[in-house]
Amino acid sequence: MDIASLQSPRVDVANLSLDRLAANTQVSESEKVAQVSRAFEAVLLRQILSESQRPVFQSPYAGNSTTDGIYRDIVVNQMAEDISKSGSFGLAKSLARELQRQSGVPQNAAPEGLNASEAHLKNQSHE
Repeated sequence: MDIASLQSPRVDVANLSLDRLAANTQVSESEKVAQVSRAFEAVLLRQILSESQRPVFQSPYAGNSTTDGIYRDIVVNQMAEDISKSGSFGLAKSLARELQRQSGVPQNAAPEGLNASEAHLKNQSHE
């Protein structure tokens, strides 16, 4: 008998929309908190990066076409997602830690949305 086929498939929380994530019973609460925190961090980063791309002075050399705007939006969205997924900004980690503390979700196991270095630091702080 093939036991692997009986096990439920692992859910990739990074590819779930937030409403599907909330309704999914296969995802732990700590994973949900980590993913929501990361998504919030990405939204905030998009806002920061969008403002940083805005020209301070008008210039005839700066591209102001619709195509340039669409391209800038795509680049900003991808940069925000990449920075958020890397964990280097740190807001998602802090937010997840605080949300877990307030909601009573166990904090001893690091959610999968946090990177390995955060899990190591988190375990050291509890010792």
